[in-house]
Amino acid sequence: MPDLATKQLNILLIAGLTPYFLEKPFSWWEENEEEIIKKREFNPTWTKNTVLVEAGQKTKQSEFLRQISELGYEKVFNAIYPGTYKILGSAVIIHAINKKLPFAVDFLGNTIESITWTSDVQVGAERPILRTKNTELNLGDGDYVVHIDHGIGIFRGIVEKGGSPSQISKSETWEGKYFKIEYAPARKGGEPDVLFVPTAEKKRLEPYYGLERPRLARLGTQFWTKVKKRSREEIIAFAQELIKIHKNRVVQKRHPYLPDELEKNVWDSFEHELTKSQERAMEEIFADMGRDEPMERVLTGDVGFGKTELALRASLRSALSGRQTVILAPTTVLADQHFSVFKNRLRDTPVKVAMLSRLTSKKENKKILKELEDGELDIAIGTHRLFSKDIKFGNLGLVVIDEEQRFGVRHKEHFKKLHPASDILSLSATPIPRTLAFFLAGVRPASQIKEAPRGRLAPLTKVLPFSKRLIKGAIRAELKREGQVYYVSNRVRTIPKTLEMLGSLIPRAKLGSIHGRMNEGDIIETMRRFRKKEIDVLISTTIIENGLDISSVNALVAENAALLGLSQAHQLRGRIGRGETQAMAYFLYNPKNLPPKAEKRLANLLDFQELGSGLEIAKRDLEIRGAGNILGREQSGIANRIGWNLYFQFMNEVVEDLARPDFE
Repeated sequence: MPDLATKQLNILLIAGLTPYFLEKPFSWWEENEEEIIKKREFNPTWTKNTVLVEAGQKTKQSEFLRQISELGYEKVFNAIYPGTYKILGSAVIIHAINKKLPFAVDFLGNTIESITWTSDVQVGAERPILRTKNTELNLGDGDYVVHIDHGIGIFRGIVEKGGSPSQISKSETWEGKYFKIEYAPARKGGEPDVLFVPTAEKKRLEPYYGLERPRLARLGTQFWTKVKKRSREEIIAFAQELIKIHKNRVVQKRHPYLPDELEKNVWDSFEHELTKSQERAMEEIFADMGRDEPMERVLTGDVGFGKTELALRASLRSALSGRQTVILAPTTVLADQHFSVFKNRLRDTPVKVAMLSRLTSKKENKKILKELEDGELDIAIGTHRLFSKDIKFGNLGLVVIDEEQRFGVRHKEHFKKLHPASDILSLSATPIPRTLAFFLAGVRPASQIKEAPRGRLAPLTKVLPFSKRLIKGAIRAELKREGQVYYVSNRVRTIPKTLEMLGSLIPRAKLGSIHGRMNEGDIIETMRRFRKKEIDVLISTTIIENGLDISSVNALVAENAALLGLSQAHQLRGRIGRGETQAMAYFLYNPKNLPPKAEKRLANLLDFQELGSGLEIAKRDLEIRGAGNILGREQSGIANRIGWNLYFQFMNEVVEDLARPDFE
């Protein structure tokens, strides 16, 4: 048996994978463990759903394995996540859901010899992906890195004195610690060049952040110098173009939007009290609308933080000021939800709301188009149908683009070209980097909602091996408290099998399904039935990730979470927990097929569970995507060429240069 342990226990309580147990934090288990052990003696619920082992106890390893399997534990290669175990010779490494780290239960014959906390990477006590990182730079072996003077290379760890002096500048002495960076070979087919950077000069290094595989620099050439020079020139040209566009927009004038006493009734009908950052963002939006020049503002906030409410209030002010509003949504499902919310909230006002989509009948379509052109329709909600040539507005005022990242640059420019004096409000759950927000401040200012509505609880996230027993328990627990469930099946072709499986596991549950290949009418009809609670469990692809808000849905099961992108998984998690009920998100994976990158994504999901973590969870990845959406393809190409960190650095310098009166 290898030396695995640093801490020994005499007794180990192992909790089963039941929804009730999974809801409990580690602190609860620590506080109540003694009481639970006592209850096991007379309460069959605790006896059935927990296992208690002691050092010196007479138990066969095979019997112990049977017991933990019945509790729902899955055998894996590395017991990285709670709910898993692995066999290592005479020891069983188990990561109990009630313990922060795995323990090794070591057997000698038919006796438990010892129970020890494990710290060896081989048994998965720490996630290898986190362990291999260099904490000074947050880099792991093989990660791309940018040296400000030498360009993009590959990080190969830290080396100490004793290496080959020929690999360092002759002016340096080979002492201390160095970052080892690998660059492109000097000639085709040759060995990679290596640069050693003293750890004292770590400020010259930055992790490479980009959405593409970068081209490695070649040492001793002008390649990197030319790349930096060209990139900086292109950023300057872009900045000057933005200023030009802004000046052209400022030339456009329109009448300010004015407050109306009817607004208060709608404000008062909102079920939540606005948070401080919502109030601040609303003030900023109304201040823009109160000026005589067109607004172009971005409103960001994590999923479920109340961006739609602010858009509704802005739309109402537009309508009461005698102007029309367009609400653009990326999917018919989201457009239908907005239509339902707007129609309900504005029912006691004279504001007229309609939805335009491919589902609208010819007769209704014709009527809506005429009302739009005549200026009789106040708010038009729809998807890409609203970009059609046959749509004309009598007096377009406000354009709201929801889930902005889902629309192309051409779509966003469409209304600006046709209606130069229109106001643009873009909503996005993807955060914008501070540098970019500062850079665009005079052209496209951003407002941010930073906190969740009062009383809302962050969904508890569980990353567990796929288990029918767990799925059955999770869904039954949710239905027992009269809630509903989203069940995410990543592939359209797997949905029929999933329906069959869930039908046999929970025969009394009312099941429904949606996916992107369905007829839009069927999708809308299914979602409406789901909202009315005519469906208990909705089996869906990731079509539900954008904007859906149904407060009775408080459980999410993603059956193959390894296939989800990090921001995608975070968006899905944001679909639940919209009320004050504690929501549960189960991200399940196949323990026999978990690629390292997928493992890293799941680890991040587990680490960042708080509301608002959309601004922290894989922050750079999300920021890069947010920046790319706003800047467009050309600027994203520049940033991927040099790395987003350096791009933002250049951007800061350009902002300072442009502020100088002598800059040309």
